[in-house]
Amino acid sequence: MNCRRRYCLTFVSVFGVVLVYLVTYRGLREGRPAVDGRVHPRDDGDVSAAAASFIVDRDYGRTFVGPDETAEEQDGFVSAQVRRQAKQRIGRYHDCRMSNCFNFSLCREGFKIYVYPVSEKISEKYSEILKALRTSRYYTSDPSQACIYVLSIDTLDRDKLSVEFVQNIQSQIDSLKWWRGGVNHVVFNLYSGTWPDYNENGLGFDIGKAMLAKASISELHYRPQFDISFPLFHKELSYRGGEPGFLTANNVPPIRKYMLVFKGKRYLTGIGSETRNSLYHINNGQDIVLLTTCKHGKGWKNLEDERCEKDNLEYDKWDYKVMLKNSTFCLVPRGRRLGSYRFLESLQAGCIPVLLSNNWVLPFSEVIDWNKAVVWADERLLLQIPSIVRSINHGDILAMRQQTQFLWDTYFSSIEKIVDTTLEILKDRVYQYMGRTSYVWNSVPGAGSILPEYSQLLADYPFYWRSLGHTVEDAFTAVIYATDRNVLPSSPVHRLIRTLSGSAYLKKILILWHTQEPLPVDTRWPVTIKVPVIQKRIQSISERILPFDEIETQAVLSLDSDVRIITDEVNFAFNVWKSFPERIVGYMARSHFWLEGRQRWGYTSKWTGDYSMVLTSAAFYHRYYGFLYTNLLPKSLHLVVNRLQNCEDILMNFLVTHIAKYPPMKLAQKKSYKEALNLETLDAVPSAFNRNGTVWLSSKHFAQRQFCINRFVEEFGYMALQRSAMRFDPLLFKDPVSIVRKRYRFIDVAS
Repeated sequence: MNCRRRYCLTFVSVFGVVLVYLVTYRGLREGRPAVDGRVHPRDDGDVSAAAASFIVDRDYGRTFVGPDETAEEQDGFVSAQVRRQAKQRIGRYHDCRMSNCFNFSLCREGFKIYVYPVSEKISEKYSEILKALRTSRYYTSDPSQACIYVLSIDTLDRDKLSVEFVQNIQSQIDSLKWWRGGVNHVVFNLYSGTWPDYNENGLGFDIGKAMLAKASISELHYRPQFDISFPLFHKELSYRGGEPGFLTANNVPPIRKYMLVFKGKRYLTGIGSETRNSLYHINNGQDIVLLTTCKHGKGWKNLEDERCEKDNLEYDKWDYKVMLKNSTFCLVPRGRRLGSYRFLESLQAGCIPVLLSNNWVLPFSEVIDWNKAVVWADERLLLQIPSIVRSINHGDILAMRQQTQFLWDTYFSSIEKIVDTTLEILKDRVYQYMGRTSYVWNSVPGAGSILPEYSQLLADYPFYWRSLGHTVEDAFTAVIYATDRNVLPSSPVHRLIRTLSGSAYLKKILILWHTQEPLPVDTRWPVTIKVPVIQKRIQSISERILPFDEIETQAVLSLDSDVRIITDEVNFAFNVWKSFPERIVGYMARSHFWLEGRQRWGYTSKWTGDYSMVLTSAAFYHRYYGFLYTNLLPKSLHLVVNRLQNCEDILMNFLVTHIAKYPPMKLAQKKSYKEALNLETLDAVPSAFNRNGTVWLSSKHFAQRQFCINRFVEEFGYMALQRSAMRFDPLLFKDPVSIVRKRYRFIDVAS
């Protein structure tokens, strides 16, 4: 009996040792959680274990879920489905990065984009994407000079049930001369996979080593610093310009009528249905209004449940746009795919998105800091959402709401902006030494307006001096535009130089002669001038705004040679500009207005209560705007200005207001300006009235400027000019006090 007992104990012990060994071995192979609850993947590069580790270590952004709450469900094993998805990541090139799947040598000649010729019918939205690429300043028609290649084959919709699904893409791609396995190519995609699983890899063709600009991409399939998380946008999204954000005022406190809203399809079955089917649990019908409808697909009635009838009735009572504009937060749950149209809709409305889409890589997250604009929630912790949104303080709400508007207006409000953002991300990858920082990408005016070729120092741009704690230098360069070669001591140019010589801030004078004749040789400038006077000859009126190497100061005073101005006016304008270097600051104002009968914009020089332009005939601007004028604006706009030899000042106002989002600043005006400017509204004025023989007072000149405004609106996609009723006058200006008490005393005398 004792012997049998010993044998039994021995058998049990051996069996236990074997069992412990097998369990331990399996745990090592599958990345089983250790004591600390974290997955430790194998060292042999097992894809499933690495993917599991990536999920657990994920940065949830602005989330209220602690890392200890993200452990695997139940006993800690990663599901078989997740392991299979991880092994299928982007085919055999799931390890592609810029270092091993991109040929940098193709970009030695510069950052150029080539788009293959279109040979078949493509969708409207893909056609607009290609159009934005072809009109980009980076486009080249020579494939041998290109750094990046884009397919003309429509790859946006890869859902086999879609009418826009393109057959036999693989054979078309393989026949492309420059394909080379996909190296340096970008493939755009909005929808992949189809019912019922909507597989992310369901593109239907091998992208090879191409970069994937894809919407609704997950962390499992995203290749960091190689793929681009693309935004999912409506077919109604504008090609250019785009609708502005809905936020028009920053109300304090920033709480709106509703705390949290959602309106959308419920999905009775299939992927994405679990999250939306559970929303009714937190809907209180008061400050949290979450509406869903069962009306989706042809067979929804066969699947409807007991809540469908009530949900459908309630759904039809509410206006979606009214809900967006009156809610503090907007719920953005996943749909059939991770992305949702609700995301961009919330950004535009200034309604802070609350994301319910685990593992979704947000659009352009490589450069955009979404923690400043969205709230991350967890699909598994739905009931915590009400307490999460109520716990966010008013200051954070206000800051996040402002950031939603900045991101929408800068990167997402049109097809053109989305494409331009994609190109700027690629450019920063290729030329990392010129890459823009996260601060530049996430603050006004945005990375698209910052050309690193100008400078690597933020202090050299007009937008960051306050945040950097810098001051603007006390010096300016005067640029005089002259068309009359008269350089006698009594000439307008001499008179203007004498005026400028009285300013202690003047560093240099640059005279631009726009004439067919040689430069004046005998130029005896006033003896009072103590700064260099440089002369250059230009061929077109646009060249007056070029950032010449001779301009070494940030401040540029642009002057017409026949302008009448005194030294006090120069000094006052410069001191005002130093406080607002991101704007145009000057004296001569103009305005635009809408002609209802003709359905077009008009131009006027009449004195009214507001203005929208300050002419560069006597104005300060930052040197960087000259660089943008030359390098950022489309060539088509330069052609308009050069063909008319007119409107360069209007175009400059469009550019500065478009970039800075502020109107120009008008300063105190003299009576002599009023009398001269009113003549411009006459139908015909002889050119003899103008000292230099130009036609700025003629009716033809006036009609040209009206044409320019409408042409610029068409090119910008919207009316970029902004009205302002503000005017800056010197302290004690025209006050009945002793002139000795006034700093700019001669402005009063001159007026």
